[in-house]
Amino acid sequence: MNYIKNTGGGYESMVWVQDRNGKEFSCYREDIKNTEEITDVEKVKCLDVNTIIGTERW
Repeated sequence: MNYIKNTGGGYESMVWVQDRNGKEFSCYREDIKNTEEITDVEKVKCLDVNTIIGTERW
């Protein structure tokens, strides 16, 4: 499981981004370039939300 490194920001400094397959990731805004699309390199710095809440949409 990946853990997001806390860079000093709180909840308000995080964004939620979907990849091309529809998987959702939680990231610190400063770790990604485009909030509309996430790259494989950026995914490493983020947390796959499905590992926390499961695969069902909520």
